[in-house]
Amino acid sequence: MQENHRTRFEAAMDKREALKTAEAAGQVADNMDVRLALMARVHSGEITLAQAQAELKKIKSGAKRAGLVTRAQAFSRG
Repeated sequence: MQENHRTRFEAAMDKREALKTAEAAGQVADNMDVRLALMARVHSGEITLAQAQAELKKIKSGAKRAGLVTRAQAFSRG
């Protein structure tokens, strides 16, 4: 009798899909669009990398107050 178990690969794929779904639903505070916008500001010279990292940290810490989750939380819940 062989039980039906997910492989690690299948579990990781499910987690990535859950992350994409949460981002599309607007439930993720530090979604990829926010991160790309921060990096665009770094590349244009508007802010430094350290400033971008500090801003991302603020966004992530304010996620719970805003009723959102971080990318890491969305991934781990997947």
